[in-house]
Amino acid sequence: MSKVLKKYNEKRHFKDTPEPEGLLGKYAPKKKLQFIIQRHHASHLHYDFRLELNGVLKSWAIPKGPSLNPADKRLAMMVEDHPLSYAKFEGTIPKGNYGAGTVDIWDKGTYEPEVNPYMNVEKELNEELEKGNMKFILHGKKMKGSFALVKFKNASENSWLLIKHRDQFATDKEYQAEDNKD
Repeated sequence: MSKVLKKYNEKRHFKDTPEPEGLLGKYAPKKKLQFIIQRHHASHLHYDFRLELNGVLKSWAIPKGPSLNPADKRLAMMVEDHPLSYAKFEGTIPKGNYGAGTVDIWDKGTYEPEVNPYMNVEKELNEELEKGNMKFILHGKKMKGSFALVKFKNASENSWLLIKHRDQFATDKEYQAEDNKD
């Protein structure tokens, strides 16, 4: 078992949950990386924001969901990496299992680094992740345009903010993910 997905696998009992097992296959870096946002109604409703990087889905739980309003700074708690196959997962995680509840795909698409999409994409994103300041452009159905994930200074290691940058896709209106399920 890969060390990368060890935390993911340790939290799940695959004979009891329909979630995909965290197996790593051969992975070749790509220029077009996928993102997925899953609406996860577990003990508390939240949205799981996932970015493909290094053959896994880097993952953050966003309690209030993403927003297209730059005034909204959404708390994003980094959680364990998920396998790429999780990008297609929708279903119910049975009671008694980690993350029990319903998972639906809320949005999906591709993303790229904001700074220079023609460089080594994954190298650039890894450097930004390590610095705690990722800037990227989402190409989804709901989430579009420029965003940043910024790590809190002097706080929990996994505390980040998801911030929408002002661009042609931004809005000044109140934005609630729950109002934009379809």
